[in-house]
Amino acid sequence: MIDMNFATVDLSPSGEAFGYPTDYVWTQMASLSWLEAVLAVSFGVVYLLYGWRVFKVLTVVAFGLFGMFAGAAIGKYIGFAHAQVWGGVAGSLIFSVASVPLMRYAVSLLGGAAGAVITGGLWHAFSLPEKYIWAGAIAGLIAGFLISFIIFKFAVILFTSLSGAAVMMIGFLQLINLYEANLASPTNNIHEWIYNYNWFLPVCLMVPTLLGMYLQNHFHKHSEKWEM
Repeated sequence: MIDMNFATVDLSPSGEAFGYPTDYVWTQMASLSWLEAVLAVSFGVVYLLYGWRVFKVLTVVAFGLFGMFAGAAIGKYIGFAHAQVWGGVAGSLIFSVASVPLMRYAVSLLGGAAGAVITGGLWHAFSLPEKYIWAGAIAGLIAGFLISFIIFKFAVILFTSLSGAAVMMIGFLQLINLYEANLASPTNNIHEWIYNYNWFLPVCLMVPTLLGMYLQNHFHKHSEKWEM
């Protein structure tokens, strides 16, 4: 079960409105079993290399999940009985259906979201002030959206490569973590690297993302079905 609480997000008046979700990433990673981690790596590799073939389905699913979270949050705020559940269902249906006729905008938004993740990761990697990480993320969001809207192929490659890299990274790191835990003298290197080196997670995400973008463009650059 995915925990939707970001442990490092602080909405207090102190001004530190956002932080890099290290605790969230670790919690989701550590909750995976051996089988789930292997499936994550396998699915992530396929997503990384061939996500463009089913990008429309992936876009609908992504917006359906976003609508579910948004609807559940609104339902929780309303406070009626079962409002959170029905809000999630309604939000998922609305966003999923709306993304189909607005596919180009939806893909561009996902490209913008990928840009935000990349620039936010770079901000964290260079140990810039965490309370201003939102500034770097917003810059990436705007740049990613504009570039993605102009170059549709770029948007598809970017968000599928980043998503595949993220899933693969989570599974691969958890496999190493589980291996370490089962050694005769257990170690905890993955945990230490994630928490002690700001550049570790961004590098683990961005290297396969760049590789996926290169390979997708190289393997499928002659495809005639990139446009809607």
